[in-house]
Amino acid sequence: MNNEDITLTAGDAEVIVRPGSGGRIGGLRIGGTQLLRQGDRFGCFPMVPWAGRIRDGRFLDGGIVRQLPLNSPPHAIHGTARDGAWRTARVTEHEAVITHELTDPWPHSGRVTQIVALAEDSLTLTMAVETYDDSFPAQIGWHPWFHRTLDGVDVALDFTPAWQEERGADHLPTGNRIDPKPGPWDDCFGMPGGVDVTLTWPGLLELKVASREEWAVVYDEQDEAVCVEPQTGPPNGLNTCPRLVTPLEPLEATTTWSWRRL
Repeated sequence: MNNEDITLTAGDAEVIVRPGSGGRIGGLRIGGTQLLRQGDRFGCFPMVPWAGRIRDGRFLDGGIVRQLPLNSPPHAIHGTARDGAWRTARVTEHEAVITHELTDPWPHSGRVTQIVALAEDSLTLTMAVETYDDSFPAQIGWHPWFHRTLDGVDVALDFTPAWQEERGADHLPTGNRIDPKPGPWDDCFGMPGGVDVTLTWPGLLELKVASREEWAVVYDEQDEAVCVEPQTGPPNGLNTCPRLVTPLEPLEATTTWSWRRL
């Protein structure tokens, strides 16, 4: 099937899915207001088969050290799927299913499936990585770029993490967990009860980013956007917190964004 843009609608919510642009969510409009920063690098892209930075682009795969391209020197960042084409498997009015085949430079074959499901007051993204061959470590994450300002109103972030991963000079977690510090952030936080972050544009909209996963990177160092990124592990997690994909057990994760008018 083709990889043309897909439009889903529910009530006054509209989502654009772009299989041909790395499987990203190209836009989310609520009542005509665009919530996601526009552009080929933005929207909300899937981070798979790893999320965030991998130190020096190297990870231990069984007993083998694998080397990935350093697309954010000196590290590899955000996986390979956002740079590849996805294919449309199924579309209904409220749901799209798209798939991506893992290939070079990732050293293993496998398939990623993403389900995009829109309701009148929520968007649910579900991703799975499966293999029919070798087992391998992997991560899943999402990288949304929410507009910092809507209709002249700046966003406020509210979340209560159990800890913050101490960030080293190389931008990677040191392995120490510290008390959460005030922003601005390009930092990973731990939420053992599940990711729960609320973005509020006062007087306009409240949007909650939730996931059963316990890791989220919050990035708000840019003027234009704020990113809240649910992940199955921390940055460099292929080395420090690997999740194994096997022929019998895929890696699956879900995030739901729910909203209400204020």
